[in-house]
Amino acid sequence: MERKTVLYIAMSLDGYIADAKGGVAWLGGHETEYGGDYGYGEFIQEVDTVLMGWNTYHQVVTELSPDEWAYPGLECYVFTHRQIKNTKDVQFLSGDVSQWVRRFKAQPGKKIWVCGGAHLIHQLMEEDLIDEYRLTIMPILLGEGTPLFSQGRSCFPLALQDSKEENGVVEVCYTRRKAERR
Repeated sequence: MERKTVLYIAMSLDGYIADAKGGVAWLGGHETEYGGDYGYGEFIQEVDTVLMGWNTYHQVVTELSPDEWAYPGLECYVFTHRQIKNTKDVQFLSGDVSQWVRRFKAQPGKKIWVCGGAHLIHQLMEEDLIDEYRLTIMPILLGEGTPLFSQGRSCFPLALQDSKEENGVVEVCYTRRKAERR
């Protein structure tokens, strides 16, 4: 049985995954003192592989978790054109993203998490390699920044599987409509 590839990502209500300066300090709900995790703890138990692009990786290691690797114990792959040596926590890959992801999906294991960024997501969408879209929508309008969904296919039909709200933050889960998959 083929593993599922899940896009699990937070975005602003107007569809941005980073503000105009590339930051994510705006992530959060109504109450700043809130101690929940918006379903992350439950989700991370379902995955064993994390995929991300260079910009997301750079943000994780310089801004979000500079002192320790954010995803210990998970297989982590960063897609980049840069020539970078692998670390004990991360393998840096180049080449055809879709070929790599097809290879990962064919291997045994848990779900594969597409962590970001927008360029990687767009490539996977174009090849119909995202099985599940779990979007965490933050209650903020940024007005500009890095859009989650860039231009490309004019129609991408989805089916709602689940939705929930926590501290003003809404999580929705969609899958591709089976009858309309390419």
